[in-house]
Parts: sequence; structure tokens; C-alpha cells
Amino acid sequence: MSPQRPKAYYTAVFLQVSFQAIKNSMAGKASDTMPCWLDSKMLMMLSRELKECQAQAEDNDAARNALSQASDECDALLKRCPGGLDAPLCHRHLDAILGALKRAGAALPQTPAAPPSTRWEQARQRFREGVRWLR
Repeated sequence: MSPQRPKAYYTAVFLQVSFQAIKNSMAGKASDTMPCWLDSKMLMMLSRELKECQAQAEDNDAARNALSQASDECDALLKRCPGGLDAPLCHRHLDAILGALKRAGAALPQTPAAPPSTRWEQARQRFREGVRWLR
């Protein structure tokens, strides 16, 4: 990953591809009446990534709100997994997560912000990045 590109954008794309793969391969067909059996450990890992991505997008309200929605839907899905919900309901949760991730990806910048022009701005930016890293 290029350090010039925002990490939150790439994380949102990774999450969107991951949840799409889950929907396409593991969640069964949306019309099935069988219980949906997803890997809850993988969902927990993706949930943690969602929360981290939300923290990275703290300066972008639209992206942060969309990521918050995706995180809430993922938590709701986790509460019922594995085997606690049927395939149509599982697909509804996954569709809601994917829709929110799509909105977040559209709201996040794909290109880096302009570099700070003064030494003071550079120092302030490095300090803010250090504080975020310590959280």
C-alpha cells in the first residue's frame, strides 16, 4: 500500500470485498429457508476492522456515519450467528452492510490530502497522527 493514499479508503474497500465474498459464497441463497451458518470468528475480525476504519475516518462525517451503520449491522448479525437466523435475514444484514460500505467508500478520499505547507502545520499533523496511534 502506498503511504500517499489514505488507509481508511483501502480498509473500506477491503471490507466491502470481504462482505461481498461472504454474501456470495457462505451465506447460501437468499431464497433458502435453511439456517445461515457464517463463521463468527471471521465476522468478529471484520467487525474490529470496521471499528478501526471508523476511527480512521474521524474527520469525515459522511464516511464515519456510514461505517457506524455498517458496524451496527455487523454487530446485529454477530448476535445471531452462527445458525440463529435464516438465509433471507442474513442476506438483508449483509446487504445493509454492503450498502453502508459503498457509501463510506464514496465519501472517503482516494487521493492524499495536500501536504502541509508550513513547518508548524507539518508538526501539528505528525502530532495528531501520533495521538491517533496511541489510542
